[in-house]
Amino acid sequence: MRHRVYGRILGRRTNHRKAMFRNMAVALFTHGQITTTVPKAKALRPFVERLITMAKKGDLHSRRRAISALGGDKHMMTDEEGEGVVRNRFGELKKAPKIVKHLFDEIGPRFADREGGYTRIFRLGNNRLGDGADLCVIQLIGEEDTDAPQLAGDRKRRAKSNKRMEFAAKLNKAGGATAVAEPEEALADDASAAEEETPETEAAAEEDAETEEETKEDA
Repeated sequence: MRHRVYGRILGRRTNHRKAMFRNMAVALFTHGQITTTVPKAKALRPFVERLITMAKKGDLHSRRRAISALGGDKHMMTDEEGEGVVRNRFGELKKAPKIVKHLFDEIGPRFADREGGYTRIFRLGNNRLGDGADLCVIQLIGEEDTDAPQLAGDRKRRAKSNKRMEFAAKLNKAGGATAVAEPEEALADDASAAEEETPETEAAAEEDAETEEETKEDA
C-alpha cells in the first residue's frame, strides 16, 4: 500500500529521477510543451508548477531556489546557432540564453493573475512503440496562443519504422521488378530463338518429305 507516500518512483533511483525532472522541466519551459508518458507527466506537473510559483514571486530568494531546483542556471537551447548563442573557435559554448531568466521574465508574469493550474495534460490516445505506454502531451496554459507546436496535425510516431519499411519496400519492389524482367527477357529470347529455328525445321521437314516420296517412286 502507498498510504502517505508522496510521489512516483517511476522505476528510477532518486538521483536519476531528479535529473529526469530537471531535464523535462527545462524542455517544457523552452518549447512550451513536450510529449511523454502519462505517469511522467503527472509526476512532473507539481515540480513545474512550484517553479512557476517561484517565478511569480520574482525575488532573489525564489530565483536562487529555482536555480537550485533545476540543478544550476542551465541554458535554454532552442537552436544550436540561434539568437544569443555564442561559441569560441573550438566550438565550445560561451554564452546562451538562461532558462531561469526566461522563467522569471516571461513565464512567471504570464501567470500573475492565475492561482495554480499552470499546466494541462492531453492524452494522445496511442501507445509508445516497444512497451506500449500511454502517451500524452503536457503543455503550459496559454501556450496554444503562441508559436509553440500545437496538438493538431499528423503525428508520425513511427517515423523511423516507416523509413525502414519504405526502404524495405523499395528493395522488395526493385527485386521483384528484376525478377519479373528476367522471365520476360527469357521468354522473349525463347520466342526469338523459336522464330529463328522455324524456317530451318520447315526446310528439314520438306527435305524429309521429298526423300520419302522418292523412295516410294523407286519402290
